[in-house]
Amino acid sequence: MATPLVVSEVAKSFTMHLRDGIKLAVVRDVSFSVRAGACTVLGGPSGAGKSSILKMLYGNYAVDSGQIIVAHQGRLVDLATAAPRAILSIRRDTIGYVSQFLRTVPRVSALDVVAEPLVARGAERETARDKARALLAQLNLPERLWQLPPATFSGGEQQRVNIARGFITDHAVLLLDEPTASLDAANREVVIDMIAEKKNAGVALLGIFHDADVRDAVADHVIDVTRFAPERVAA
Repeated sequence: MATPLVVSEVAKSFTMHLRDGIKLAVVRDVSFSVRAGACTVLGGPSGAGKSSILKMLYGNYAVDSGQIIVAHQGRLVDLATAAPRAILSIRRDTIGYVSQFLRTVPRVSALDVVAEPLVARGAERETARDKARALLAQLNLPERLWQLPPATFSGGEQQRVNIARGFITDHAVLLLDEPTASLDAANREVVIDMIAEKKNAGVALLGIFHDADVRDAVADHVIDVTRFAPERVAA
């Protein structure tokens, strides 16, 4: 589908329960679409709501109002109103996500952490591990670390595991929340190349990149999130 993700008039606020229920508005009237084969970037200062938008699109945050329409298994689904089971299905098959932080699993090797999303979709474990090996090698993670749990890895090493895990599948939509934030220059270039490969494969990417060089290299379109900023007043 040429436009697999459409966001329409989405609003989000948080209730501060420790401050007498004050409502903090985060974004309102968020409307945009993400095209297949392109990388759309959310731009704007820290605190403008960029990560909150990604978390709504992945179903981590509920929306106050609006629609998030995704093409999933031949039909259009509104993530804003989808049941939890449907959201899990969309995450498995349609929308991938690379967050800023790796959620490590005790005693599970880095190789199996990366391979797991493919295994969850029905791939043979060794086939998934082979693809995981190729990605970890591409991202220059030392082979001696592959069989170790990543909990004790450095921030940059953990992030490379996180990126490999997010890129291993063929999700139609891929969300990227500062994937290069803790990487050195050489591995930032690797991620730029990996994003280009996804674009060539027809994946629709939506990302946040605070590194201007990376943003300029990957962005086909930049959305200024400040245009969605509400007045931050107590309700």
